[in-house]
Amino acid sequence: MAGSVIGAQLYTVRDFVRTPGEVDTAFARLREIGYEAVQVSGLGPIEPAQLRALADKHDLQIVATHIGFEDIVNDPCRVIAEHRLWGCRHVAIGGMPAGYRSADGFARFARDADEAVKPLIDAGLTFSYHNHSFELERFGTRTGLDILYEDSTPERFSAEIDTYWIQHGGANPVSWLKRLRGRMHLVHLKDMAVINGQPVYAEVGEGNLEWPSIIDACREAGVQWYLVEQDTCRRDPFDSLALSLRNLRALGLH
Repeated sequence: MAGSVIGAQLYTVRDFVRTPGEVDTAFARLREIGYEAVQVSGLGPIEPAQLRALADKHDLQIVATHIGFEDIVNDPCRVIAEHRLWGCRHVAIGGMPAGYRSADGFARFARDADEAVKPLIDAGLTFSYHNHSFELERFGTRTGLDILYEDSTPERFSAEIDTYWIQHGGANPVSWLKRLRGRMHLVHLKDMAVINGQPVYAEVGEGNLEWPSIIDACREAGVQWYLVEQDTCRRDPFDSLALSLRNLRALGLH
């Protein structure tokens, strides 16, 4: 497992991890597909110790999470304890709370997050921000995403670039990956196809994103974990994750 760099984002199979029994079955399927690592997100209620036990049972490493920003603000000690229990260093959030989504909100969030994550950083964890496309709205000369990374501290505020959403927002994933070199532990790999003139989620390698360039940029950026996510699948989500994994391996990522 030490050489594994590809993980499955569990949000992809969120409808199949609503109970501990479903998590057990889902972990077995992911391991059979060939995944050795997961990012925890979208699960139903489960005790932290039980989640660790199921991951160990199926020889899966919990390498990252998506949690609520309010959890970091209100109970950082619990967040630290749970991640230590899971052997997981990388804490991420799936997006900023709605109350920050305004012209001045991006700068406020950069400052607030900078302060809130200090206990996590001091405990040896990392904090990463996962983007959608709303952060690419422009406010004067800067986009929201510009503000987040320019107004925060690189040592505390890391990036979890989502390739689909950067493209969806009209930007270039490769450019953003290069720009955030040295500031990324995690990346979300997600492809974009077009059906009836509309962008849709696709398995990695089944859409239009330029994956050789993206993977090269990820390597240059120092990405540690490549996390496969697909918000909506047009086939069984496990089959989608399997197809993405096969395509990534064909591209030389293991």
